[in-house]
Amino acid sequence: MEKRFAELRGLIGDMGKVAVAYSGGVDSTLLLKIARDELGNNAGAIICSGDLMPSGEVEAALLTARSIGVEAAVVRVDLSSVPEVTENHPDRCYHCKRAVFRGIIDRAWVMGIDSVVDGTHRGDRDDDRPGMRALRELGVRSPLAEAGMDKEDIREASRKLGLPTADRPASPCLATRIPFYEPITPEKLSQVDRAESLLKNRGYRLVRVRHHGDIARIELEAAELSRAVEEREAITAGLVDLGFTYVALDLKGFRSGSMSEALKGR
Repeated sequence: MEKRFAELRGLIGDMGKVAVAYSGGVDSTLLLKIARDELGNNAGAIICSGDLMPSGEVEAALLTARSIGVEAAVVRVDLSSVPEVTENHPDRCYHCKRAVFRGIIDRAWVMGIDSVVDGTHRGDRDDDRPGMRALRELGVRSPLAEAGMDKEDIREASRKLGLPTADRPASPCLATRIPFYEPITPEKLSQVDRAESLLKNRGYRLVRVRHHGDIARIELEAAELSRAVEEREAITAGLVDLGFTYVALDLKGFRSGSMSEALKGR
């Protein structure tokens, strides 16, 4: 890991002036920290806000960036006006990434920065992700991946640097909670966001509420499933209040990208 970390520092140090596409997560926080250390005031951060972000994410990201010494800019991208996103086909992520990073690149130019980097790491490139194609087309570099760092490397480096995000769970956009081919609407996004907030406020660390019409399918870490069963009455009441008719606990537990499982039969 030390060799890869040193390579990361070298890659960023040679960039001169960069804007980090910043989410406040573990990957982009490490990237921003190294950019700040290596480039000083020539390192900037740009946060994209919009309906697809879980509530509180922008505010938390601003605070984390500030703790590193960077005052992040915020750009709002209206993804509800991008039909390729709201129609929710399997290539949704490609169109979403293009729209988001166009907004970030435009803001970077206003800031006098012509290089944008993101927190994609080696493990992301192992996956078949349409969003990776959008980044390549727009010329966005991914120094973590270029240095060969994976998620565990990033968490280890973050712990050594004392970053508050070292053990923070991933928090992907809310569109990932809605089955492909089901239209994405502000109402569904709000319903999912409030449902996940309810569970997090009850102390559940890693939460996904998948939206299946009138059914809320809850994914939790395996170790928390038994507690959720014990608390089923309170959880069910809370989610019914949010507009769901049925509440289901997925016994497979949390898994990233579970909405893609249904595509295998197509």
